[in-house]
Amino acid sequence: MAPKTVQTAPEIAAGDPKHAARATRSAGRQMRSRLLDGASRLFKERGLVGTSISDIAAAADAFPSQITYYFRTKEALFVEAACREMLYLARATEQAALRAHTPREYTHALAETVTATDSVAFFAEALTLTRRRQDLAPLVERTIERLHSEGARAYASQVERHGWRSLRAPEESSRRFWAVAIGVMIEGHAMGRSAEDLCCEMLRVLGDQATTPPSVDSTRLRVVDDSDKPDRETSS
Repeated sequence: MAPKTVQTAPEIAAGDPKHAARATRSAGRQMRSRLLDGASRLFKERGLVGTSISDIAAAADAFPSQITYYFRTKEALFVEAACREMLYLARATEQAALRAHTPREYTHALAETVTATDSVAFFAEALTLTRRRQDLAPLVERTIERLHSEGARAYASQVERHGWRSLRAPEESSRRFWAVAIGVMIEGHAMGRSAEDLCCEMLRVLGDQATTPPSVDSTRLRVVDDSDKPDRETSS
């Protein structure tokens, strides 16, 4: 096996410390990203105990010392990787829900996207880990705050866009959604339920989040009736 080479910043012209600093920061961000990518895959496959620092270093084509340099401990890397995956999932659910035209389609798109991956279960393990490692709790708290705030923003935007009537405040709807998602996923994975079963259970627990105003329905009916009139007049 060929020896690894330590990642270094591109060669910088002498006497340009600002460029050198930027290159160093860029190289550091790239290495952190590679370590998080490799760790996320291994942690989801093998769990925290079944994954070693050497395994993660090999997956990222890095040295074990680079993991301790950027993350200090394997547990800290686990929590950061889980939080990162959760925020990626939240972004994916928002994108999927943009195609919805009714409140039920919106809720179904959210639930289907969330239950199609094991990111929530991964995050739930990080929540459990922080009970023993309170030094890691602030990152989890910030992640949960982002889930709630960004979820509320996305939901409020959809309600305004389509003219729906929300049954709860956006902040409450967002908090309720993620609480249900985490609870259903933990229970479902423990009982070996399929993604389809998890999605159905989420939809059952969530119920209706918003309704379509009657004015919208009546407008659609009028449009249909008006479009039918020429055909009836022509036929007569």
